[in-house]
Amino acid sequence: MSAFSLAHLSDLHLGPLPAGSARRHFALKRTIGAINWRLNRHRAHSPAVAAAIAADIVAAAPDHVALTGDIVNVAAHDEFTAAGAWLDAFGKPDWISFVPGNHDTYVRMDWKHGLMHLAPYMQGDMKVGLAQSGPQIAAPFPYVRLRRNVALIGVSTAVPQPLHRAAGLLGPTQIESLAFLLSDLRERGYARVVMIHHPPLPGLAKPRKALLDATALRAVLEAQGAELVLHGHNHEHMLNSLNSRFGAVHVVGVPSASLIRSAHHPVAAWNLYRIQRQGGKWLTEVTVRCFDPVTRQVGHSTEFVLSS
Repeated sequence: MSAFSLAHLSDLHLGPLPAGSARRHFALKRTIGAINWRLNRHRAHSPAVAAAIAADIVAAAPDHVALTGDIVNVAAHDEFTAAGAWLDAFGKPDWISFVPGNHDTYVRMDWKHGLMHLAPYMQGDMKVGLAQSGPQIAAPFPYVRLRRNVALIGVSTAVPQPLHRAAGLLGPTQIESLAFLLSDLRERGYARVVMIHHPPLPGLAKPRKALLDATALRAVLEAQGAELVLHGHNHEHMLNSLNSRFGAVHVVGVPSASLIRSAHHPVAAWNLYRIQRQGGKWLTEVTVRCFDPVTRQVGHSTEFVLSS
């Protein structure tokens, strides 16, 4: 069987921020975030760069796409309408799997005004017995999509946070469900790819931006294994591994897919994974594709292989 190809991008932070969107539905954190966007962040995150990354992914024609959160900026109502239209132009919901990030739940708001616009990209095709939902994210998490011999498992760490905090939380329901799913899907012979916004292991993000129950998630990964865990949030190229009872678990993060300038983070990039079974192991060939601000083109940067 040929390798299954999976594109991974994250943290699009789509602009421009719709005019007046923060004023129309006032929340203090949203207003402060909107001011920060207009003063600073709009220079760093470029819609043209996001479009170039998306076009490069379409040209590569992967079997599936994983988008690991932060598609919007301050969770303004109009941002989600625009994000839904952007995703619709990018590809069909059965080709793109989305999990939300902290900017997608920047403030408390009803599902119908926010993430409902992205609902088709968060729907699984396998019944999950234990899942959670709520007024802000009515789509149940975890969800599972089965594609050939690969199982894509989406979890949500997106919960509204106080000012100056960007932490995430899975909660006991998702953690318990994930443990069962990882075991069940391993026994059924699937390569298991977990999609999450926040870095999933302790110490990978500053405390105010970290996954609050990363220790519990690490215990699940050590006990049940996974072939890949894909995340965003830190706007960095990241590669970490831990040992499980069933082999290495590779944890991979990508930069923001719209970043054109930053003193602290790399420019926009995405990863292409080619996953296949060889000699009783799962092998993943990783190709990193980066945006070049000089040529304004997306090109090949590096390659490496992961074995589980």
